[in-house]
Amino acid sequence: MLIFVKPRIVLLSVPKTGTTALEQALSERAEIAFRGRPEIKHLNLRQYINKIRPLLQPLGKPRFETVAVMREPLDWLGSWYRFRARDGLIGQPNSTAHLSFSRFAQDYLQPGERPSHARLGRQSEFLIDNDDRIAVDHIFRYEAMPALVDFLATRLGQAITLPRVNVSPEAATDLDAETETRLRAALAPEYAIWEQARQAP
Repeated sequence: MLIFVKPRIVLLSVPKTGTTALEQALSERAEIAFRGRPEIKHLNLRQYINKIRPLLQPLGKPRFETVAVMREPLDWLGSWYRFRARDGLIGQPNSTAHLSFSRFAQDYLQPGERPSHARLGRQSEFLIDNDDRIAVDHIFRYEAMPALVDFLATRLGQAITLPRVNVSPEAATDLDAETETRLRAALAPEYAIWEQARQAP
């Protein structure tokens, strides 16, 4: 999470949505930067509302606007699958190196306790307030990253060049038809948010 005081912007860090590149490009410009450990870097909207926003209240108005990125849901899962297939995780319970993407997706759809490699939440969990409403002010599609960069460049008053970092290894992410149908149905609420996400500055 990056907080920019003068432009009144809070940039949330939804995992696997290009936030590492945004952090590297913009953290020096931010007055407040939560980074490093995942539980610090990836604070969600509820944590911001409950713990961070009260600390900003003495700064007065205008209020801070929240910004986040959301990735196409199947692509987001594929990114996690590739990330957990990297060499450094081989032999660990959360490694996907020995699994097909279809098997990973089926395990993700499993009710109850999932295997370690499939223990993921949803992107929407980062975007909801204490009343379970999608309450981020500006949600951009990951697939329209240039629009977000233009938006931030305008608000921050500076040109932004994103580095290419934290890239997952290549891996096949083909799905059999039945698993893809089940996955799209299960992720229908995620798709509804993604469809409405911004594609222009």
